[in-house]
Amino acid sequence: MAKYSGSVRVDLLGGTLDLEPINLIIPDTVTLNLATSLKAEVYIEEFEKGKVQIHSLDYNTTETYNESDFTSELLLGDHFSHFSFVCQILNHFNLTSGVKLNLKSGSPPGAGLGGSSSMGITLYGAICKYLNIELDREIGVRVVRGIEGRMLDSGPAGYQDYYPAIYGGILALIPSPGEVKVDQLYSDELKNYLEKNISLVYSRQSRLSGINNWEVYKGFFDKNEFIRSGLTEIAALSAKAYKAIKNKEFQLLADLISNEGAIRKELFPGIVSEKMDMVYNKVKLQVPSAGIKVCGAGGGGCFLIIHPEDKRSVVENIINENDMEILPFSIDKPL
Repeated sequence: MAKYSGSVRVDLLGGTLDLEPINLIIPDTVTLNLATSLKAEVYIEEFEKGKVQIHSLDYNTTETYNESDFTSELLLGDHFSHFSFVCQILNHFNLTSGVKLNLKSGSPPGAGLGGSSSMGITLYGAICKYLNIELDREIGVRVVRGIEGRMLDSGPAGYQDYYPAIYGGILALIPSPGEVKVDQLYSDELKNYLEKNISLVYSRQSRLSGINNWEVYKGFFDKNEFIRSGLTEIAALSAKAYKAIKNKEFQLLADLISNEGAIRKELFPGIVSEKMDMVYNKVKLQVPSAGIKVCGAGGGGCFLIIHPEDKRSVVENIINENDMEILPFSIDKPL
């Protein structure tokens, strides 16, 4: 029996810069994100020998598979349906008999919070615990990211979504050839600033970030100057935010996150849906300094409203009046 949980993330600045080798071509790239109290959860227990049972609490769906189902052909096909990612991770460990999994994602579907990636790396950690294997976090990221990238088949998979689930806190992800340095930035002061000055909104619209990501990725290597200059601007803002955190100049972060969101809106057509834009414009009428930052490198169902602390209730009222939902969260401590 093993229980394991891992945070879904909120990306602050520098999404898309976690795609290789863009992360090495643009100089001084850094991706900043945080681990939320919204958690993927995995519970593993013994089950009938020769069988694997998987239960999703989110969809109230249960599937049972035979050990003989875990062939290369079936794993790479449609046999496992929405549990394909889970089954491919099980197969990596040869854990294809005698286990039952209970899964909870911690994130609405298509929310742009990296929910599937968080579930994947959380499952990896849970299996390590179940099999009494020491968790190597970097190997875990490489394995789960590789499996997810193969399964999605929509271009390269970024790496930022996996780290908050196994590191917690507030992270700077700094790439170099062959590795990603994780700089833990968590402090109570930074946690309090971010929690008081951003609201996490679920638009109730599901989005697929991989599609937008691929168009930007392709455009970058087609030498599209608009895309290259946009990502370079995002990198510059991310670097400034990283420096501001290091210098404890937290008051600079609101504008930097908002400006990153504005550039991303221009770079990714459709990243801000008409409904998001409509609600944001209503917020701007009452909170002129407010900014918007869509979660997910290529768009997602969640977005951030950046606002002064004393305007939180104003923002929340507008969100609730327009059939959207504030997702209450706190920033998880480092693991």
